[in-house]
Amino acid sequence: MLHSYAFRRIRYYIQCAYLISMKHTVHVKLDQMDRRILEVLQATGTLSAADVAAKVNVTATTCWRRISRLESAGVVKQRVALLDRTAVGLSVMIFAHVKLSMHGREALAKFDQAIRKYPEVLECYSLMGEWDFLLRIVAKDMQEYESFFLDHLSKIPLIQSVNSSMVLTVVKETTALPLA
Repeated sequence: MLHSYAFRRIRYYIQCAYLISMKHTVHVKLDQMDRRILEVLQATGTLSAADVAAKVNVTATTCWRRISRLESAGVVKQRVALLDRTAVGLSVMIFAHVKLSMHGREALAKFDQAIRKYPEVLECYSLMGEWDFLLRIVAKDMQEYESFFLDHLSKIPLIQSVNSSMVLTVVKETTALPLA
């Protein structure tokens, strides 16, 4: 009986993950020129179309059209400044595994709505396996994280358990996708 429940739960998560990924996925045909433009934009998003064009050896008009198409298609979601979290006083980063006490679309939607309120939570991933969610959280120090945990995270009614791990050293951190 337990195996049947576990199997149904796993199958449910796989179906949900597949449906969510298909709903939000727009596949765009990228040629080599698009990939070169995207690599330049990932490295330095503040460049003008003319500057990008010079780096990839095409005309500014052609480059501008391609960038506009990539933005319209959602390939380029937005151009932002990436900040050094320690330089702005956020020296602690925590990964928190969260297990919910209930499952199903309604429970997932309620947790989703609750967790979006907190700017300390930079990323939230729905997982398949022992834990239901993985959160990436930043704080000024451990006392600030403790306050966030006790005053906010632990008070979300759907949460059964949280397992927090503090990051000691960032070995690799990038936002650049491998396009080659």
